[in-house]
Amino acid sequence: MNVVQAVRLYISKMIQESGAGMKVLLLDKETIGITSMVYSQSEILQKEVFLFEKLETSSRESMKHLKAICFLRPTHENMELLIHELKNPKYGLYYIYFSNFVPQSDIRRLAEADDQEVVREIQEFFGDYFAINPHVFSLNMKVSLRAGGQWEHANLQRSVKGLVGVLLSLKKSPVIRYQGASGTVRALAQDLQQIISREASLFDFRRPDVPPILLLLDRRDDPVTPLLNQWTYQAMVHELLGIRNNRVDLSGAPGVSKELQEVVLSAEQDEFYQDNMYLNFGEIGANIKTLVDHFQVKSKNQAKVETIADMKQFIETYPAFKRMSGTVSKHVAVVSELSRLVGEKSILEVSEVEQDLACQSDHSNALQNVRRLLSNDRVRAMDCLGLVMLYALRYEKHSSNEVDSLVEMLSRRGVPEKYIRLVSGIIDYAGKNKRAGDLFGARTPLAFGKKLLKGLKGVENIYTQHITPLSETLDALIKGKLKEAQFPYAGQQTVRDRPQDIIVFVAGGITCEETLAVHNLNKTVAGVRIVVGGTHLHNRQSFLDEIAAAAYGRSREQSL
Repeated sequence: MNVVQAVRLYISKMIQESGAGMKVLLLDKETIGITSMVYSQSEILQKEVFLFEKLETSSRESMKHLKAICFLRPTHENMELLIHELKNPKYGLYYIYFSNFVPQSDIRRLAEADDQEVVREIQEFFGDYFAINPHVFSLNMKVSLRAGGQWEHANLQRSVKGLVGVLLSLKKSPVIRYQGASGTVRALAQDLQQIISREASLFDFRRPDVPPILLLLDRRDDPVTPLLNQWTYQAMVHELLGIRNNRVDLSGAPGVSKELQEVVLSAEQDEFYQDNMYLNFGEIGANIKTLVDHFQVKSKNQAKVETIADMKQFIETYPAFKRMSGTVSKHVAVVSELSRLVGEKSILEVSEVEQDLACQSDHSNALQNVRRLLSNDRVRAMDCLGLVMLYALRYEKHSSNEVDSLVEMLSRRGVPEKYIRLVSGIIDYAGKNKRAGDLFGARTPLAFGKKLLKGLKGVENIYTQHITPLSETLDALIKGKLKEAQFPYAGQQTVRDRPQDIIVFVAGGITCEETLAVHNLNKTVAGVRIVVGGTHLHNRQSFLDEIAAAAYGRSREQSL
């Protein structure tokens, strides 16, 4: 199961079916991201696609010599734009591919608009999601719930369609299990089961001995994981810099060159990133040094161009050398900025206290440490807010709860009221009465051996005590110990044998820590393949948006 390859296959097939000749790829605001996640621009150029355009751009030039490959989500907005396009076509021929089901009424409207008979193909290709890594996908929904913690109807439908896309692109007809205490995922399971039953012919794949399992979970059952700083390369970049469709904004980094103000981190196109994305920050430091040393050796060899043979070898190896130069510059810039932020913002100290809040139960010590960090001007406002939210969750029912005094400290630090409200907002979103399991008790180990991570100078005591509850849920599922009373089946079919293929979807979003957990399970558990996705791949900024929308019916106006 590889979601990156599944989407790549769809796009390759679109380009292939249009035949030889110059082409334009006509995309919408979502499919442009879906495509760029799995194909680089240079790769697509090699397939005679010379132009990339957005359907919504009305000022596009007329180029009748080009074939248009349209890859679009079947939204009302896109359908209206496409009908307008076909009435006044800018290209010679149109090959139209929708990323999900299209109503027959819309097909008729497109046919009526095609007066000039430029449409050669209309098909449904189910690449309706963002493939982040081979085992990770997202729907890139900024928020999923409205005030009161209920689905926005449009977001529920987007989640259903996204999951249909994942299942059909992977050729899986699953047995659905869901978190029984969550009305959110129960509604998702029911809608999805109805579509699988209604479109039985589409889901009529070869039946394996053990059917695949689709496990639907609710983010509100584990609000802790998105609040923790993580120390793997991908997680640190996403938390401290932000990753959006594989792109990282470095424009705020001091002294960064113009060409490095936005960089691409794609495991499919960057071997160093692929090899290091799940390693801890200390190991990254050592591997960056090795990469730089190797590049320096290569640079010296490139400088020795004395004979015709040397010149020939230089010309043959120059593209690879140029790529290596770009890789070195990019990762040195990213790691340098991460190292600067970790040092200047006391993130190591913050992380240790976060881990103790998540995994230990010493109230007096926790309160003292949180107060100490709230008094430290170097600590980011984001980290201060996160610490108080973790404290509020951990000691929600404690007799000596001091949330009010910590909120007062946030106020004295100048944290705006709209952010401070999220301390009570997280209790409304995922407090003890909203969660099904014992987040701080039996389900999550209270004491896990602290691992000492060594590497970059100054990075010596990074603690990673926390184990995400998703790991334990998947372990129970694989061992056949996941209780049906807590995780019922959506249909009549059940699974008693050890599952082989598992697709996990978290309504409310997933985190980099959870994608790491699934990566490790895929490596260590023989005979089991797991793909994990969610409405969004969260860092703390985006998770606060989710909380604000679910608790108060609105997102934050700007980042903290």
